[in-house]
Amino acid sequence: MGDLWLLLLLPLSLAAFHGVKGCLECDPKFIDDVGALLSKLIPPEVPSQTQLLERQSKEMIRLSYKVSHSDKMLRVLAVQKVVKLRTWLKNEFYKLSNETWKGVFILQGKLLKIRQNLESKLKELLKNFSEVACSEDCTVVEGPILDCWTCLRMTTRCLKGEYCGDEDSRKAENREIALFLILLATATILGSALLLFHICVSHRGKMKAIRRSLKEYLKNKLEDLLGMIDEKKRDFRPRK
Repeated sequence: MGDLWLLLLLPLSLAAFHGVKGCLECDPKFIDDVGALLSKLIPPEVPSQTQLLERQSKEMIRLSYKVSHSDKMLRVLAVQKVVKLRTWLKNEFYKLSNETWKGVFILQGKLLKIRQNLESKLKELLKNFSEVACSEDCTVVEGPILDCWTCLRMTTRCLKGEYCGDEDSRKAENREIALFLILLATATILGSALLLFHICVSHRGKMKAIRRSLKEYLKNKLEDLLGMIDEKKRDFRPRK
């Protein structure tokens, strides 16, 4: 059974090391603890025990990532708070392991309740910690702080910038430049369109004047030509 669990948890451990993480799984031992505690809850004779354990482990581990990545202000937490949260989760598993086995469906319902409580506690801790650490008076923040996105520990007592939802000055400046360029391009396009319209209108007026002059010229020439034809007809008329 131990070898089976080693093979089962190895991909999960590799995913935790190389992939994105949450507050709880920054410590690789958390994944092993979840697998070991869940294995004590499901008897070996339960059909598809391996698949059931794998599914419950993934759901429990993904929860921390889902919460901490839902908002960039929910990415930091005091290491001491993380340890207390993991202790609470272990106690919940121990309580459940001491209960009488009542079947897979009952167990899944209780595990769902534990996950919901864990999600609620984690959200509340992250939100409260962020409000304190990002406030003007953050002297109550003590001990190292864990960045749940990178699993790096920070010793700073106060947070600012992107950790508090504030924009990075360079990003804000780049966005202002991009906005200015967009406005400039829009103004250029509109100006070009107005100039083209003015040229077309002016050209149209000139063409009308030219056509009118040409029409008058042709009309006069036609009248002159008809007059000359009439004169020639009179000249060639036989005289009596």
